[in-house]
Amino acid sequence: MARVALFQMTSGIDPQANADAIVNAVAQAKAGGAMMLFTPEMCGLIDKDRTRARASIRKEADDVVLAAARKAAAEHGIWVALGSLAIDREGEEGADGRYANRTFVIDDKGAIAARYDKMHMFDVDLATGERWRESAAYEPGKGAVVVETPLGRLGLAICYDLRFPALFEALGQAKCDVIAIPAAFTVPTGAAHWHLLQRARAVEASAWVVSSAQVGTHEDGRATYGHSLVVDPWGGVALDMGGEAAGVAFAEIDPSRTAEVRAQLPSLSNRRPVGAAAVS
Repeated sequence: MARVALFQMTSGIDPQANADAIVNAVAQAKAGGAMMLFTPEMCGLIDKDRTRARASIRKEADDVVLAAARKAAAEHGIWVALGSLAIDREGEEGADGRYANRTFVIDDKGAIAARYDKMHMFDVDLATGERWRESAAYEPGKGAVVVETPLGRLGLAICYDLRFPALFEALGQAKCDVIAIPAAFTVPTGAAHWHLLQRARAVEASAWVVSSAQVGTHEDGRATYGHSLVVDPWGGVALDMGGEAAGVAFAEIDPSRTAEVRAQLPSLSNRRPVGAAAVS
């Protein structure tokens, strides 16, 4: 059995305050016996005022949240899946002036084991009147990422990626044991689709899904859905942190459950290539 910790956050507009909260969560996770801590999307900064946010977004080498998480991971000897940070891409290959929405997997020595840039941008107009254009500020990532961890093979996704099965097909075919889907889901989309899609992705990939989420009303005025989840490969919910409060919670991941599900329902090996649909 592998014990994991999830930090459900209500991140604000001050990166240092968010860094302090994450450092405290790392200590709680280690004290609770977790091998790895998972944090939500945009755990370092949530601010829909892009002019104000711009002053807080840094390159990797200068990001206070990333530095604090790496130091805490090394001090406590625990892996950290830092859900995502807004990163200034200036000087990186292919930079076009937009930021990256980037996951960092940090090992128990504080080294960065993997990076993943969110591929699918949240460009939507909801019936509630909420309007989001993530692509105006963030450049999409270029492909799937998998990393070896103490939990086994970990696949990486972020929030809106959840709605695009092709990514999870790739992660499933890569034989991921666990898939991380950190998020900052809106309340209306979360109430409609969060549990449904999380369980579907776990079943499709025959893998555990660990999804740490933002929750509550944030300093910038937005509201997020919460309900950080751990889902087993059969689609069963092993942990649901609810939609009310921030905090750290724990769950057990059983590798034998993955092997059991894949043996009795070998959908990954049964899949066949699907070409373009024939229109008649």
